[in-house]
Amino acid sequence: MAARDAILALQSAMNAEVLGQPRLIERMLIGLLADGHLLIEGLPGLAKTRAVKAMAKHLRADFSRIQFTPDLLPSDVTGTDIYYSDSGKSAFRFAAGPIFGNIVLADEINRAPAKVQAALLEAMEERQVTAGQTTHRLPVPFMVLATQNPIEQEGTYPLPEAQTDRFVMKVLVDYPTPEDELGVLRLVRSEERGERAGDPDPQPATTAEGGIAAGIAAGPDDVAAARSQVSALHVAEPIERYIIDIVNATRNPAPLSDDLAKAIEVGVSPRAGLALDRCARALAWLKGEDFVSPGDVQAVAPDVLRHRLILSYEARGSGRSADDVIEDLMALVAVG
Repeated sequence: MAARDAILALQSAMNAEVLGQPRLIERMLIGLLADGHLLIEGLPGLAKTRAVKAMAKHLRADFSRIQFTPDLLPSDVTGTDIYYSDSGKSAFRFAAGPIFGNIVLADEINRAPAKVQAALLEAMEERQVTAGQTTHRLPVPFMVLATQNPIEQEGTYPLPEAQTDRFVMKVLVDYPTPEDELGVLRLVRSEERGERAGDPDPQPATTAEGGIAAGIAAGPDDVAAARSQVSALHVAEPIERYIIDIVNATRNPAPLSDDLAKAIEVGVSPRAGLALDRCARALAWLKGEDFVSPGDVQAVAPDVLRHRLILSYEARGSGRSADDVIEDLMALVAVG
């Protein structure tokens, strides 16, 4: 199976299990192809966890879930050295934490204190964990999907801007349409009937020959091949300039608009340009295109920029959101 066919099969399988959230599914796949991590923000009950589980299930990947709480310790995430004694011989052995998974759900990441958040985000950036004097590499593929609730702020520790910058995209999840919600109701009812009838929940597995088993749309080799093709996708120089112009406009908006300059306090970092390039290439590849268009850059720009842009007090006080400012900025930055 060609890499693109496998990834599209994965997208189809996820959409079949997570109704009404096609945009979230698409953004998750873009993050996977771009070899980045996602920050997913949405109210409870919008299938954030279900979507992550569906990706792991159909990707033949190890899934780990970390439920962030205020009393969590860094070692609860990364693992730690444990003292063992056997037959008079003693030694420290590393017990891997839940971070050692291919798809890691960091649920309610803003409920953990700063040290735990830093431990997770260091693993995300360096793709390794150090315990004592030993460094342990994380598996490949490795992707963190962190969730947070936009309205429940009691007992939370908001992520500093320097840490949110590590996420390639911040995706906002909204309510499904009434028709999609009706489909969700029927899907869950069907699943409940299956559980009562004793039907086991099929788990990802491989065949005896090591191939992809039923229920699995793609494997690590497909992801690696897809990423290689995304990396090789053509990006014309005018598109490269367009990406840089967008990034620089957040840092120096005055030539474009006085209102924009008043709304932006701090522009985005160079990571934003890298993320725009990677995500635009991933989107173009998903669409079956062999080049990146301005529309691809514009489509991913809000998700790439919204958590990196720091708005001024005046903008926040007037009720403007990061998406509002990004919309104005994108309208003013010329293509090519």
